[in-house]
Amino acid sequence: MNLGPRFSRLFTSTRSLSNNAAVPGLKNGAKVVVAMSGGVDSSVTATLLARQTYDLSAIFMRNWDTRDESGTERGCEWEKDWEDVQQVCRKLDIPCKMVDLSRQYWTRVFEPALDVWRAGETPNPDVACNREIKFGALKEHLHLGTGFLATGHYARLETEADAHKRRVKLRRGVDPIKDQSYWLSSVPEEQFRNVLFPIGHLSKADVREIAKNANLPTATRKESMGICFVGKKRSFSGFLDDYLPPNPGNIVTLDGKLIGRHQGLWRYTIGQNARISGLPRKTFVVDKRVNTNEIVVVDDPNHPTLHRTTIAIRDMHWIWSDHPPSEIFQPSGLQVEVKFRSVMEPTSAIVYARERDLYDITFTRPQIGVAPGQIAVVYQGSWCLGGGRIV
Repeated sequence: MNLGPRFSRLFTSTRSLSNNAAVPGLKNGAKVVVAMSGGVDSSVTATLLARQTYDLSAIFMRNWDTRDESGTERGCEWEKDWEDVQQVCRKLDIPCKMVDLSRQYWTRVFEPALDVWRAGETPNPDVACNREIKFGALKEHLHLGTGFLATGHYARLETEADAHKRRVKLRRGVDPIKDQSYWLSSVPEEQFRNVLFPIGHLSKADVREIAKNANLPTATRKESMGICFVGKKRSFSGFLDDYLPPNPGNIVTLDGKLIGRHQGLWRYTIGQNARISGLPRKTFVVDKRVNTNEIVVVDDPNHPTLHRTTIAIRDMHWIWSDHPPSEIFQPSGLQVEVKFRSVMEPTSAIVYARERDLYDITFTRPQIGVAPGQIAVVYQGSWCLGGGRIV
């Protein structure tokens, strides 16, 4: 298989997985299962591993039932993804199979997300999916034992020994634009111990080049954007209409002036354009009043009420859950960088423990668009310490 003139550098870097002490037990003949989605990232992950002498196989997760109770087709078109996975696996000469985890996804990811939307907050199903499904239900299904699970995440894992045991660190992917450590921030450390991220040291351009030179069927496939279950032909709010009944209420200004109506708090996120027809200027959501079922808006995107200097987070998941940083309990707090959206650059902040399972984060510079329910992820440099839910 001709992988191009630059592949020797990329492949050499990936081969270090097989003899790196950071991955205990990974050696020739080791059992490795690649989670494949039908996209180019997981396809290249499988390609890199197929060049080494592992006991390699692939698995495709079906996480969403495309039919509702009436039998109507809805949501992701998983059949095309499965076809692409099979094509890639045939080319690489590795076995593949599909596992249906749609029931687990429904109960462990989607239903809890619906509860958050009903409460007027903004959940992050993809963070929950990694914790509960990809590194939860899937690993439970695989019974890996001494084997390994490999995925196409743009993130890195390394281990180091402390006084008590070998610790696993989650680090940002080398490509700052594609880095996916945000989505992995609530996965427990133990679940990372037999996991591989073979493309975490690569850029998206590197991955595309490998796929092209390997003539992979997925080499030119467009990236999937947004949440899988919404489907390609539906708006997000239109999708949620099937699961959340309308709950009409008023849209008001800060001084209480009625300027519009809404069909449900869950249709709006703090900081977004409220899209009220008939107004001469755009309006931006600054608050969602659950008690009165009101959306509060301002007509200035830089209005002071849109800026937050301090936020509180609950349900904090420290990846080293038995050893959170001691500085958070000190008056000076812990100096960190924080992301509360996956696509933003980390911003400087200090985190303090206010009380049990309640933390305060103070930003160096005020931030816009911070919404309750979102996940705030904490970093020190490239090291992802964990994340919690904004309240």
